[in-house]
Amino acid sequence: MKWIASVLGVGFLKPGPGTWGSAVALPLAWGIHQVGGFWLLLNVTIFVFLTGCIAVQRLTAGQAHSDPAWIVIDEVAGQWVALFPVSYGATMMSIDVLRLWPGWIAAFVLFRLFDIRKPWLVGRADRHGGPLGVMLDDIVAGVFAAVGVVVLGTLYHVVLI
Repeated sequence: MKWIASVLGVGFLKPGPGTWGSAVALPLAWGIHQVGGFWLLLNVTIFVFLTGCIAVQRLTAGQAHSDPAWIVIDEVAGQWVALFPVSYGATMMSIDVLRLWPGWIAAFVLFRLFDIRKPWLVGRADRHGGPLGVMLDDIVAGVFAAVGVVVLGTLYHVVLI
């Protein structure tokens, strides 16, 4: 379970294990997208979310601190949610997902910003506590980042082009 929660040990990298977890999520998302497009990424994200809830529950049961820094499976799931607009757009347009590279950068930066700062609903989910709170705050941060990616993409395509 520790290897699942730490994403094969990535969570033990210093400094900033959450950022490392988000960074490793990028090539994993690319690989998943290459195999099955957006729909596979969506399904694998759901699987990772559920697996993360189980792993966090088992690893933190009876402990005072339910979100140790080395648990980064939540960052992987949240980062993938942030990448949904990029993956969906590439799938729907039948183009190479790497052609949308600005979306990858925006998704990463926005997700890390929302995950670290924990504004509004992200912080509320984080305060939920327990395994669900550990996983859910990153999903909410991913949703906020995904909305930001859509807004930035729209601005680029409508205003700048």
